[in-house]
Amino acid sequence: MRKLILLSLIAAAALPAAASAQSNGEMRRDRREVQEERRDLRDARRTGDRSDIREERRELRDARQEVRDNRADRNRVRYAAPYRNWRYSRVGVGHQLRPSFYTSRYSVTDHSRRGLHRPGRFQRWVRYGDDLILVNTRNGRIIQVLHNRY
Repeated sequence: MRKLILLSLIAAAALPAAASAQSNGEMRRDRREVQEERRDLRDARRTGDRSDIREERRELRDARQEVRDNRADRNRVRYAAPYRNWRYSRVGVGHQLRPSFYTSRYSVTDHSRRGLHRPGRFQRWVRYGDDLILVNTRNGRIIQVLHNRY
């Protein structure tokens, strides 16, 4: 029994490192793909016609965009506490947040990509831990909470 508990603890500790390594591996793979697309574009410029060059430019642009998207996703995952000694606690509609929680640092601007409705006047979608919260920026009251959206 002890051995089983010890093995499960070791596996649980290794999970975050494995997830991070996978993300790093994806970044390396995407960078290699950009390099390959650059080579293909150089080859197309030397030997291909205009349509080949256009196609290779498009593929290079897409590969670069993939690197940018992955980098942005990777940075989005990290959540920095708005003030010292802050601890996550589940909040609900009507709860009042400090202004530091709904600054531009925590604002969610890609509403449609995340399947959110556009916030109204004096409202803002913000990230609160792993939750998305719609806040009234005039008084800090929570209007809507979507748990575990990050």
